[in-house]
Amino acid sequence: MKAKKLGAFMLTALLLTAVAGCGTSGGNNAAGSAAPEGSVSSASTAGSADSAQSTTDSKELKDVKVVLDWTPNTNHTGLYVAQELGYYKEEGLNVDIVQPDEGGADAMIASDAVPFGISYQESITQAQTQGVPLVSIAAVIQHNTSGFAAPADRNIKSPKDFEGKKYGGWGSPVEEAVMKSIMDLQGADVNKVKIINIGDADYFTAVKRDVDFAWIYYAWTGIEAELRGEKLDMMYVKDYSKDLDYYTPVIATNEQEIQQNPDLVKAFMRATSKGYQYAIAHPDEAADILIKAVPDLDPKLVKASQEWLSPRYQDDAARWGEQKESVWTGYANWMYERKLLDKPLDASKAFTNDFLPES
Repeated sequence: MKAKKLGAFMLTALLLTAVAGCGTSGGNNAAGSAAPEGSVSSASTAGSADSAQSTTDSKELKDVKVVLDWTPNTNHTGLYVAQELGYYKEEGLNVDIVQPDEGGADAMIASDAVPFGISYQESITQAQTQGVPLVSIAAVIQHNTSGFAAPADRNIKSPKDFEGKKYGGWGSPVEEAVMKSIMDLQGADVNKVKIINIGDADYFTAVKRDVDFAWIYYAWTGIEAELRGEKLDMMYVKDYSKDLDYYTPVIATNEQEIQQNPDLVKAFMRATSKGYQYAIAHPDEAADILIKAVPDLDPKLVKASQEWLSPRYQDDAARWGEQKESVWTGYANWMYERKLLDKPLDASKAFTNDFLPES
């Protein structure tokens, strides 16, 4: 996937239907989950350090795969840093970073096809309420950096201004629910918004051709807009409701790994935490590592995105990856009240901080 399309692909951070099919089978069977638009076949994106590893060393290390949600970007930098700087090797692991197959990352993690991967609080919430054994073990970013964005010339300064405008989305019920939630606060009517399904269309193309605003992650699409010199108005959803300040993305595993291989989970998280801590302290060098591992990415975008995102990984948390039960219950209750969940969430099963190293 081309870097310029990543912003559109990352919109699926809020795609609840990615795991909806998992619940019909229950247990570990996640084969029925829907494939996200734009998913690609599984392919290693391992960095040069591990690829140069000798056969002898490989036999001494435990092979472990971690699956990304989409194509590599700055949400994933800590993984590549831990791989390149040997943090995984120090824990006895030979980590291979792969992209999702047609079933999607959540299905691969839940079925234990891979032990670790990138997921989202919203998809894990729905999965858990449907009996799918996904568990979040770290928040990659402490606060929600997504929101509605519009070119400045559309004069969309607040959710009230959505009225009479065209919104470009990907067809998930959560989009209209979030839009309605924040528009209601300003006495605006979501029924006056024309919602258009643009699928995986590029944000910049869509707002020039088809729509007035869309949902983006500022760390990627917003930064790209800055580099392009295209001014936009950004409305972060967390600024309108504390329940919408949820964790996206997260690092996930499954209940089987937690129960049967807790030492592996701890080792993986010790190294991964070091990777993200390095990216927090050294954004420029961390960006170079990501660019080296994935040379198809736009170096200017990676550098600028990493500089913006690095202080937001941990933000105000006591340690990188820390998750709060109030964040999980708040968003789950919000979803349940809007009939986006079949039943309330037992947050204690959806996340754990037990595998994070002490701060």
